[in-house]
Amino acid sequence: MVRTVKTPEVRRAEILQAASELFQEIGYESTSVDSIVRSAGIAKGTFYYYFKSKDEVLAALAQQLCAKMVARSQIIADDPQLGAIEKFCAIIASQNQTVEAGQALVEDLHRPENRALHERSNIETVLAFGPILAAVVEQGNQEGVFQVDDPLSTVQFILAGSLFLFGHQMFSWTPEEQAARMQAMLLLIERTFGAVAGSFATVLGASIQGEE
Repeated sequence: MVRTVKTPEVRRAEILQAASELFQEIGYESTSVDSIVRSAGIAKGTFYYYFKSKDEVLAALAQQLCAKMVARSQIIADDPQLGAIEKFCAIIASQNQTVEAGQALVEDLHRPENRALHERSNIETVLAFGPILAAVVEQGNQEGVFQVDDPLSTVQFILAGSLFLFGHQMFSWTPEEQAARMQAMLLLIERTFGAVAGSFATVLGASIQGEE
């Protein structure tokens, strides 16, 4: 029987896929390295060749999710058929769809014991998405729909603020309080960009809150 030899990239991806499925099915806490090994059909030594711990697997999955969101956002930002406001709304909607698809992973990142990892993920998000959104804002400047002197710094402040306010569930907002702060954030973005009142707040609000 011919032994199948897989590349390191394929083997690592299989381990991550097995772990991701287990995290979603039974939860991060209930998932052990042994269960990941069994699901992936590998030896325990193979697991430790690629990852030092289950926590490292979670970190890799978080990076994978962020990379997917960045890739989708870049495609939207590069679309020559869309205006700046349309791009901004579409990028936010795309991010929400990606996060919803990986909801179990997001919930694991929000666990108190994973706070350091979550904060590192937030930093990566600000650094990765900042330039993409800044380019969209600069396009808006050129179109005359935005008036922002420093697009990159502006969007990074907005990203960091929104991640802190809505991430980690540290404020324990009620659904009503969360909705109110979402609306306040949208109005803040609109005014910060120098956009015409109501030009995209309604559309962006629907994107974030999953409304039609």
